[in-house]
Amino acid sequence: MNQTEKYDNNIKKINTNNSKNNLIIYQKYLELIYYSNNLLKKYPRSETFALVQEIKNCLYGNLKNLMYAIKSYRIQEKLKYLNEFDINLSLLKIYIRLSYNYKYISLQNYTTWSNLITSICNMLGGWISSCQKR
Repeated sequence: MNQTEKYDNNIKKINTNNSKNNLIIYQKYLELIYYSNNLLKKYPRSETFALVQEIKNCLYGNLKNLMYAIKSYRIQEKLKYLNEFDINLSLLKIYIRLSYNYKYISLQNYTTWSNLITSICNMLGGWISSCQKR
């Protein structure tokens, strides 16, 4: 089973495990985590406690911020978590660019990873602007 098939199988699991009540951004973010973890296994051992750890901390910290934002009722508190989420996505973009520059990932991996993050950023931007209008 190659990388793409594993990724597709994980996406199917995500879609069947989540109810329709979950936000699309949450489902997309879980897709990003699965894709990222599959790629991070290929990094050199020397990066395990450096770049790989930073990417994982960023991914799981963002998941925490996303869950807090989903569960928050006050707009100001929700905006706080959404802004932290946005900042961490920007950091994640930088880490991915570094990974590509160090040749830890291919151009195709870089493009796919960046597109996943960009789609999440677009959804996040809409969510932030809808919160600010209230």
